[in-house]
Amino acid sequence: MGLPRKSLSLLFVSLFSVTIFGGGSFTFFTIAADDTNLVFKGCANQKFQDPSGVYLQNLKNLMSTLVSQSSQKTFSTTSSGEDPYKIMGLYQCRGDLTPSQCYTCVSKIPEMSDKLCGSDVAARVQLSGCYLRYEVVGFKQVPGTEFLYKVCGSSQAGGTEFESRRDAAFNMAENGVKSGDGGGGSSLFYTGNYQAVYVLGQCEGDLAASDCGDCVKTAFETAKDNCGDSVSGQIT
Repeated sequence: MGLPRKSLSLLFVSLFSVTIFGGGSFTFFTIAADDTNLVFKGCANQKFQDPSGVYLQNLKNLMSTLVSQSSQKTFSTTSSGEDPYKIMGLYQCRGDLTPSQCYTCVSKIPEMSDKLCGSDVAARVQLSGCYLRYEVVGFKQVPGTEFLYKVCGSSQAGGTEFESRRDAAFNMAENGVKSGDGGGGSSLFYTGNYQAVYVLGQCEGDLAASDCGDCVKTAFETAKDNCGDSVSGQIT
């Protein structure tokens, strides 16, 4: 498989969650209490051709650097090694996590990646609170808005009232990721609610704010197409 590539107008990941609270009793969907629950994994199914062990050492160094950086900031990208053995990598934590929580989340991924993808030339592992990906330089990649994963709630809440509230919440998030008004202290992340609809959207840390808004809008359209009137959903 290919992994998402960087583009000025595209996004590696857009997280979307929406919740409907109804009356005195309510259906409740949240980000998992444990930020280290596995959400998605993508493996290249192509192994390193590495009799000397250079690739795997570079990958080990890359993972170590990313984990170390996660104790200081919620997004970082770096590389390890020289061509043709160079490996690129990055991590992104959810915008409402502290550096300590980010570190706890990211530090779980190297071992998971090794178990899930082994010595594949590219991999992506996403947990509830963070994700990390790497790829050998030159690996064939897919567009940054590629639809990777979805979870749709089993309960339905049809009708024009639901749709209008949901769409208004989506618009708030689209604007929020551009302005930084939704928590986390910066743009590219938004969480909030509109008339009992909870929504969360996030873009990768080095994307332009306007491009983030476009990508989150695409994610919301994907959510509507794939989850319909479900009372909760998550799109990656």
